[in-house]
Amino acid sequence: MALDDDIAVLTQAPLFNLLEKDALRLVAFASENRTFRAGDVLFRKGDRSDGGYVVSQGAIALDALEDGSPETFLAGPGALIGQAALFARIERRATATAREPSTIIRVSPSLMRRVLEEFPDAAAAIHDAMAEELSRLAEGLERVRQQLIAIDGESKPES
Repeated sequence: MALDDDIAVLTQAPLFNLLEKDALRLVAFASENRTFRAGDVLFRKGDRSDGGYVVSQGAIALDALEDGSPETFLAGPGALIGQAALFARIERRATATAREPSTIIRVSPSLMRRVLEEFPDAAAAIHDAMAEELSRLAEGLERVRQQLIAIDGESKPES
């Protein structure tokens, strides 16, 4: 894939869509493209991560249960797989398998660190986006907690 094609794919992906053109160019130039056949495994649940992946072509199934049930999520072009793996080496929480011939862009934590160091405005934008995402998650969890409290209160016998 040409550099401009990779940049176009990256602009569709979460977090990368916050980067300025020069930062995207650095990511596209320094990242690694990998091609997979249908059925190829990108990584298995429990593996140590080697970076985040942006799907450029095809479809990648993510299976967290590994029990034969339908996959948890199907990632298509522009999807980011392993957001946390962009920043740290973590344990994979699902198995990723190509459902059809697919190409991904692998971005290592060291490359992401370089981008954030060289483009502080991008680092601030990513920080803000991730903080907002975490805040939404916390709010959602609080709503669930309140619902569980309400359910538990309704199920207690009166004295």
